[in-house]
Amino acid sequence: MTRTATITRNTKETRISIDLDLDGRGKSDVTTGIPYFDHMLTLFAAHGFFDLTMKVDGDLEIDAHHTVEDTGLALGMAIADALGDRVGIKRYGLAVTPMDETLAEVVLDLSNRPFLVYDFPDHRVRDGNFDAWLAREFFQALSVKAGMNLHINVRYGENDHHIIEGVFKSLGRALDQAVSIDPRIEGVRSTKGVI
Repeated sequence: MTRTATITRNTKETRISIDLDLDGRGKSDVTTGIPYFDHMLTLFAAHGFFDLTMKVDGDLEIDAHHTVEDTGLALGMAIADALGDRVGIKRYGLAVTPMDETLAEVVLDLSNRPFLVYDFPDHRVRDGNFDAWLAREFFQALSVKAGMNLHINVRYGENDHHIIEGVFKSLGRALDQAVSIDPRIEGVRSTKGVI
């Protein structure tokens, strides 16, 4: 079974193409026009063992908001498409990742009932074109289109770069668990018989 997706999403604000393999080796080629964001998405792919090729061309002359949010929407679409009917997946994932002084936790459920809980220090940092508040926009968009109940809890941390990096690494690790196939699961992992 191949669990891959190719997504193209074009609007007046962004043009996005994504190739995703959920059963990859963690190889990535990511270009969003925002080097810091590229770095975070590369970490997500590496720690989740997802092969990810992504090309994003957005209206960065205005700001990074459209690019970051639309990337979350497109990546969420790719995850949902690659999962298909979600038969056999473990569905739940949990990862806690230390990054120097930071401890970041991500818990998720691929329930097809999107929701974001975002417990994140109220920091404001600018790293190139990436403001810390943009991370929330990305995770909100991702959870909606992936059909993901996503809980992000940064237990503590001082350096905004470390905080966001810990979250992206945890997201990759938790999603890797959730999309994993368990041969004991017949159909979908739900007493309702449907996710």
